[in-house]
Amino acid sequence: MDHSSAEAAGFVATLILTYAIVIFALIAFTVWLYWRIFDKAGYNGALALLNLVPGAGQLICLLILAFGRWPIEDRLAGTYAPPPYGSPPPPASPPGTSVMPT
Repeated sequence: MDHSSAEAAGFVATLILTYAIVIFALIAFTVWLYWRIFDKAGYNGALALLNLVPGAGQLICLLILAFGRWPIEDRLAGTYAPPPYGSPPPPASPPGTSVMPT
């Protein structure tokens, strides 16, 4: 009887260890994915560590990404903003600097 209970305990321990490794791998993968998403959105990637907060971590991350103003949007808006009205046209090139043959 002792032999069979030791085998069962070994099997259960192996099963629990395998389960724990899979869960930790999934958590690490999720944090890595959110880190990349936060980086691409212009946020600090360390916000992905909120996923480690039990229960509400992923919800907080999703709320930040869904309803927050992404810093990358502000940078893009500044880059592609039209020039203000009334701005002078760019200066003409001085004579004799044309690239066209004469």
